[in-house]
Amino acid sequence: MPKIKAGTSGRRRERLKQSRELKSAGGLTFNTGIGQHILKNPLVVNSIIDKAALRPTDVVLEVGPGTGNMTVKLLEKAKKVIACELDPRLVAELHKRVQGTPLASKLQVLVGDVLKTDLPFFDACVANLPYQISSPFVFKLLLHRPFFRFVTKGPKRILSLLFTHAYAFSLVRITFVRKNKTLSAAFKSSAVQQLLEKNYRIHCSLHNIIIPEDFSIADKIQQILTSTGFSDKRARSMDIDDFIRLLHGFNAEGIHFS
Repeated sequence: MPKIKAGTSGRRRERLKQSRELKSAGGLTFNTGIGQHILKNPLVVNSIIDKAALRPTDVVLEVGPGTGNMTVKLLEKAKKVIACELDPRLVAELHKRVQGTPLASKLQVLVGDVLKTDLPFFDACVANLPYQISSPFVFKLLLHRPFFRFVTKGPKRILSLLFTHAYAFSLVRITFVRKNKTLSAAFKSSAVQQLLEKNYRIHCSLHNIIIPEDFSIADKIQQILTSTGFSDKRARSMDIDDFIRLLHGFNAEGIHFS
């Protein structure tokens, strides 16, 4: 029986691991380890396009266009598509896809990491998001103005946060104004406390809840931050699940964001 050289099995396992991470399509090799995947199913593409309810006057931001399967559909519906793509190879494929067609003049491509890119004005964001960037990208969108429509083939928990957009935006904005400070410090702003006290009093009035004469919104906020375990947390170290729990903690005590 021939001897197996030392280290052969280890190299074989490494090659198998790489082969699982790399997939080929259309002559290009995609690294699924960093979230690259191509949206091929036309039914899924059409479903996303339909949900976006695009108008001929819309400017659309597309994140992760890949080889342009959804981009072409967007260009047919919208006034303009701004596609943000990290991989220069896919950027070349995207330009090649529309080159020499009337759609080419409607396409603008931003090359680079969307998380580090200053986003221009857009009416709607349509994205086939890699899971790896879903959380930070949603936070980036929550801070973007003016408001816009968002459609994605993403995790349901990401969508659930966006559906509470108005409340989540206010909470995230309060915490990220001083993202390197603790949440206790962020909520000591008099303007923030006045807003939350106003909302709390409206809530109590609607639910016939008597507010004690010695009521202090500052003490109420601190009690919520302490009980939820976020008093000494900093916004930059929190993820989506943390913000959802914090938002639920405030709402459970009758304090709402608007």
